[in-house]
Amino acid sequence: MVTITVTLSEDRLQRLKELAKQFRVAPEELLRVSVEELIARPQADFQKALEYVLEKNKELYKRLA
Repeated sequence: MVTITVTLSEDRLQRLKELAKQFRVAPEELLRVSVEELIARPQADFQKALEYVLEKNKELYKRLA
């Protein structure tokens, strides 16, 4: 694993600690999970869009092939 340092203002750090306390996890764990979710989400959205476009234009692609 790699360690990344993030600089936060005091008010953002306090808010992070409050959220982490609500979820009963360490602030570092909340950040890690949030980053992983952010990284995974665009791929899932892109995959859905790709499947939609391919299905919508299936007949056109067959005629062009």
